[in-house]
Amino acid sequence: MTREFDPVKLSVLANAFDGIVREMTSGLLRSARSSVINTARDFSCAVLTADNQLLAAAEGVPVHVFGAGPLGEDMVELHKDIREGDAFLHNDPYMGNSHAADHVILVPIFIQGRHLFTAVTKAHQADCGNSLPTTFFATARDVYEEGALIFPCVRIQRDYTDIDDIIRMCRSRIRVPDQWYGDYLASVGASRIAERRIHELAEKFGVDDLVDFVDAWFDYSERLTASAIEKLPEYVLHGTSAHDPFPGTGPEGVQLQATLEVKPKQGKVVIDLRDNPDNLPNGLNLTKATATGAALAGILSGIPENLPSNAGTFRRVEVLLRDGCAVGVPKHPYSCSSGTTNLADRVVNIVQAAFSQIDDGYGTAEGAAGQAPAKSVISGTDERNGNPYVNQILVGGVGGPATPYVDGWPTYQRPVCGALLYHDSVEVDEQRYPILVHERTLVADSGGAGRQRGGLATRVTMEPRGDSVTLTYGIEGKINPPKGVRGGHDGAEPSAWVEDLKTGERREIPVVGRYDLQSGEKVVSITPGGGGYGDPLERDVLAVLDDYRESRVTLEAAAAHYGVVITDGAIDEAATAKTREERLAG
Repeated sequence: MTREFDPVKLSVLANAFDGIVREMTSGLLRSARSSVINTARDFSCAVLTADNQLLAAAEGVPVHVFGAGPLGEDMVELHKDIREGDAFLHNDPYMGNSHAADHVILVPIFIQGRHLFTAVTKAHQADCGNSLPTTFFATARDVYEEGALIFPCVRIQRDYTDIDDIIRMCRSRIRVPDQWYGDYLASVGASRIAERRIHELAEKFGVDDLVDFVDAWFDYSERLTASAIEKLPEYVLHGTSAHDPFPGTGPEGVQLQATLEVKPKQGKVVIDLRDNPDNLPNGLNLTKATATGAALAGILSGIPENLPSNAGTFRRVEVLLRDGCAVGVPKHPYSCSSGTTNLADRVVNIVQAAFSQIDDGYGTAEGAAGQAPAKSVISGTDERNGNPYVNQILVGGVGGPATPYVDGWPTYQRPVCGALLYHDSVEVDEQRYPILVHERTLVADSGGAGRQRGGLATRVTMEPRGDSVTLTYGIEGKINPPKGVRGGHDGAEPSAWVEDLKTGERREIPVVGRYDLQSGEKVVSITPGGGGYGDPLERDVLAVLDDYRESRVTLEAAAAHYGVVITDGAIDEAATAKTREERLAG
């Protein structure tokens, strides 16, 4: 940078780019057709620089955008003739993308003939052409069994016009072609919003200011991050976790670990994920993008500072991966169909919880994850109109992690999303799909007890409206529920079963797979709760009382876990003081 950048202008432009990404987000949310995008908000928007650095992500989902730089790298390396009016479709997990179900639209933005920025819209598809009607195929033994259409950053628009060959490929293979095409148009439209708005910025401030702003903003973000790390003690942290047994994992599940080196003198953190199992013969393998994004998300949760989510911040974090690793860089043809969820969630948890080893006030507990039936992909034919349907529903949430200062939240959805996904509207889902939801409620005592309590699990009960509905799901955390830290308790484990509506007979269903829910049956789905932070005996007694009055904690749990005695709806102060004193002494 050849000149000092005006700090006021720096703030104005940083917020302008943030606003552009938020406008992209609003446009996609309001114009997409599938409910997984327009209701659950399972998508992200971002802007990259010309050299493929993350500039602005606003409320982008961490696993979508924190590792987004390689998407732009693929575009410029594969296409030497990019020009204004181009758009590219990318969903290749062996290159820079997450998993095949995340369709990315990349639009290079030219100003005065120079490629200066790239708009990125990444949206999770209701159907991506998998061999089964689901976008999460955790049991796929390889990419061939997975069966998704893979687009290694192919040009899909030239001169602002669709390349019909690619469109027809998608429409001929995807089970809900009109729904997909509507989502595609919404994604392209969102990226074009960025193109127009950045042109307007260039007209207002000039090209030189935009170029200099990028350097100044990254340098400023890097200084903030270095300063935050320099305040930390020098530490080597080691975190471990285990993913539950799934098909292809063996009876012990997947044992995971990470080593974090906090280097305050260098203002740097190194995350080493290389000492983990090799690629697995299922769909759980992470990609370079998802492993990187998960590690970075854990860092930003673990450090007790608010830092910008951009490449300047990430300069101070090094993520070490290895080829052929389940938590790293996948080898073809191993499947990465669930590469944005299961192991990625575990990586976020490992990293953010490891920071709690430093001292009270650092890190968080573990958050809950898994694709319980209330978060499954549903499919079938709607008898009301004869149309096929495929879509992921997000009717039930999971418990978020407790932090040193606040309780976990029940709308967390999963660690890789950072609570940015929305819950579906029950009424909207019932209108769109042949299901009836009888119950959606929080489960008392499911959040891990602690000075700060873990987020509560959700219980959902639903049945098919017609003859049947197929659920594709994967329950995770039943054997290894979310851990509490610094004396906090673990979150409650998930469960699911099917009941006969007439007899009430209950039967268990497999932990992972597909289930054809028939007329006369209902599925009961209970998600995991989040882990607690700190000793439960240190929890404010009034917070325990409030939890009891709001049915978040039962009378028995208040006494057993928190040492708080409640009589006739009020705290028995003498009995509580005595109980806590005895517990602490013991």
